[in-house]
Amino acid sequence: MRKRGFVFAVIVVTAFVLSSAAAHGVSVGDTAALSRAGSYDLGALKPTNSALKVKVGDRAPDFTLPAVASGGEVSLGQYLGKKNVVLSFVPAAWTPICSEQWPGYNAVKDIFDQHDSVLLGMTVDNVPTLFMWIRHLCEGDTSFWFPVLSDFMPHGEVADMYGVLRPEGFSERAIFVIDKKGIIRHIEVYDINKVPPLDTLVRELQKLER
Repeated sequence: MRKRGFVFAVIVVTAFVLSSAAAHGVSVGDTAALSRAGSYDLGALKPTNSALKVKVGDRAPDFTLPAVASGGEVSLGQYLGKKNVVLSFVPAAWTPICSEQWPGYNAVKDIFDQHDSVLLGMTVDNVPTLFMWIRHLCEGDTSFWFPVLSDFMPHGEVADMYGVLRPEGFSERAIFVIDKKGIIRHIEVYDINKVPPLDTLVRELQKLER
């Protein structure tokens, strides 16, 4: 029954992202890599299990983390005054929902470009794990268009700083929208068992232009 439910969920989520992408001028071919086999199903988890340590209007805590593709490091502060930033925390590599969420963002780079924004994806996984997972999702390529960051050591330090580190040792599925001044403009901690809707993020990016 769980497998049938998972297959149905993949179909529904894929259809939703396809329709959202189409609404923004993204072709179906661009989103063909959304669903991937080989994921580890964690089963149903408590939707949220943490307490935020920041709020809308706060200055976003700075951080520097290893980037998977470049082999270097990425800091939040390097985008100050240059780009709006979307932080996408996801729980774990090689899990079904995470394996759908980031390929969905990878297919709609133009939406982020339109709003002068960059996406930073991060998990508490180590760099080798993330490298192989992203390569698997990209069918041999080594990276998405956006940086994927490892919040592994000290374990979950950035997730904890933002208040989205769960007691289980991995992060919530959360989105933080930060403007060019480094101010948090939107926070959403989603049900960890579901893919966040793309249209909600698009609306928040549009608000930055007002």
